[in-house]
Amino acid sequence: MQAAFLPGGSRVELKEIEDPKPGYGQVVVAMRASTICGSDLRAIYREHLGEGPEAYQDVAGGHEPAGRVLEVGEGVHRIKPGDRVVVYHISGCGQCDECRKGYQISCTSPRRAAYGWQRNGGHADRLLAEERDLLVLPDELTFVDGACVACGFGTAYEALCRVDVSGRDRVLIVGLGPVGNAAGLMAKAMGASTVVGVDVSAERRDLAVELGAVDIAVPAGDDDQLVALLGDGAEVGIDCSGNGKAQLSTLEHTRRWGRAALVGEGGQLTVDVSEVLIHRQLTVHGSWVTSTVRMQELLDNLVRWDLHPETVVSDTFPLAEAARAYEVADAGASGKIGIVWADD
Repeated sequence: MQAAFLPGGSRVELKEIEDPKPGYGQVVVAMRASTICGSDLRAIYREHLGEGPEAYQDVAGGHEPAGRVLEVGEGVHRIKPGDRVVVYHISGCGQCDECRKGYQISCTSPRRAAYGWQRNGGHADRLLAEERDLLVLPDELTFVDGACVACGFGTAYEALCRVDVSGRDRVLIVGLGPVGNAAGLMAKAMGASTVVGVDVSAERRDLAVELGAVDIAVPAGDDDQLVALLGDGAEVGIDCSGNGKAQLSTLEHTRRWGRAALVGEGGQLTVDVSEVLIHRQLTVHGSWVTSTVRMQELLDNLVRWDLHPETVVSDTFPLAEAARAYEVADAGASGKIGIVWADD
């Protein structure tokens, strides 16, 4: 089968590798959609800077997979051939407290392996997965919907739940890439009264408004406009940028007694703790991906909300054009980018 690898230096290499065979508790999934995440670009595609959980081990890339089950191994009871599935992209040890809570993302066992980072991911015709990492994709959702949920939408939903978004809230989203757009769309579905977005890119600001992810989009650094719109600040602030200045802006424009979540990976944040956090009584969450439990909840809610995550996908490519897919994603002027296969 064909698979795409990310050797660094902004390159993609297509290779022929052996088809996987399922072992005990394992499942082979025929890929139907594998979307590209900003962390793929930041930590693997451009150059390999990752350590620990982000250490790329020269495997098939792609940690946002969805597809159809082809074959199951012995000991598999919940998942069956033909099932449409989303792959939770971290395979933990299954035994620690974090795994038992469904937060395999926080597993610290040396056996922890992320799809597309330490074990083969979704940028391949077939994927070998552990049954425990699979969630059945509702019929109402597409494979591209499912791929978006596997990381981006799941990550945004976790943050929104942490800050407990409801109809009482105005929400500020800083960073209008795919995760920021996901956060805006779901914040509205959860009842947010107003969603204000901030980004340095005019193209991304325009796209966020066009998608309905935000009600108004403000250029980064335009504090006067943010104050005119939000006064003392929004009840909820969410940073999806991973940029230190933007993270600080998120906190500064979250109102007194407000709640903020830092979602975007990376960045060095320098903050006057007393003035910005303590004296303004802020609650700040660091929110890293999500759990299998929360992801299942999200899949159910998306059906109820009639919300399709593929709305944020602007371009799709076949696996043979994975290099072009990464070029478009890395340009930072589009929506989310997906690699797709035709369904049987």
